Amino acid sequence: MDSIKIKDYMDRRPVLLKANMSLAVAVEHLLTSSRPGAPVIGETGQLVGFLSQQDCLSVMLKSSYHCDLTSTVSDCMRTDVLSVGPEDSMLHLAEQMTGAKPKIYPVVADGKVIGVITRQDVLKAMNTYMQQCYLKPA
Repeated sequence: MDSIKIKDYMDRRPVLLKANMSLAVAVEHLLTSSRPGAPVIGETGQLVGFLSQQDCLSVMLKSSYHCDLTSTVSDCMRTDVLSVGPEDSMLHLAEQMTGAKPKIYPVVADGKVIGVITRQDVLKAMNTYMQQCYLKPA
């Protein structure tokens, strides 16, 4: 399992948000793509933050009282983002995800976001690995 790499299961076409994007537009992107969150990138594709549905909910709830959603992604995003590399071990990430860690990680190479990996992707990799264990002759 340690030989299975993040790059083998990551989403290479993730939803990417910009910090200056309006929160309303970002929420539309998350909803239409059915994503729990997305990396926020800078002008050159570098990771600058992460915006989750939960982050959006709290801001939208406050705005709903006055019907004034004027926030941008940078107002709501987290900047302390955990990320992984494409060559990182899927086993190591699975171990990290058993705790109270994010459900989705940006995959970063050469300083740029090249994909994302979700808990579902990790579970799929683990399932594929476990099925191979049962197919091996005794």
